[in-house]
Amino acid sequence: MSLFDSSTFNCPRICRQTLPLGKIFSMRTPILDHRQIEQKIVRIAHEIIEALFDIQHVHVVGIVGNGVVLAEKLTEEMKKISPQQFSFSTLELDKESPLSSGILHHGGQPLQGATIVLVDDVINSGKTIQYALNHLLLQPVHQVKTVTLVDRKHRRFPIHADFVGLQLSTTMQERVEVSFDGTWSAYLI
Repeated sequence: MSLFDSSTFNCPRICRQTLPLGKIFSMRTPILDHRQIEQKIVRIAHEIIEALFDIQHVHVVGIVGNGVVLAEKLTEEMKKISPQQFSFSTLELDKESPLSSGILHHGGQPLQGATIVLVDDVINSGKTIQYALNHLLLQPVHQVKTVTLVDRKHRRFPIHADFVGLQLSTTMQERVEVSFDGTWSAYLI
């Protein structure tokens, strides 16, 4: 029996299903499972506290989408292990066209003179973080540190992640998708 026929591809060992031929190259490769993501969140939380040990109040800002979920988890973890004060807020922007609808900061306290930890789940080109930083720096803040769960290193913008869960070399055609629904996972697609 041939693996190929005119319209499908049988992959009994890998995915145990028959896929349309157009779907063969869009298979998801797991790069992080639930336990690994939890470990990375704990490690990053400790690294942030070590780097900012002398700061009384840290503002954690999550970028809308999975950046918010990751920022919430990091804030919860840091509150468990440090007597410092942590506040949480979100930054909402259109990731495809950041200037089209404006950038909105929701919740939290005024950021003037603050130490900010800016969080997003994946850094690809650096565009989202760059526009988020531009917005935050409209106010005179003390310092900004950036956090990402997965750093792909394909930069078009001069962005550096200060705290990284996983650095990953990929092709330009691949992308990373993180899911915090149910069982947490990260996939290379």
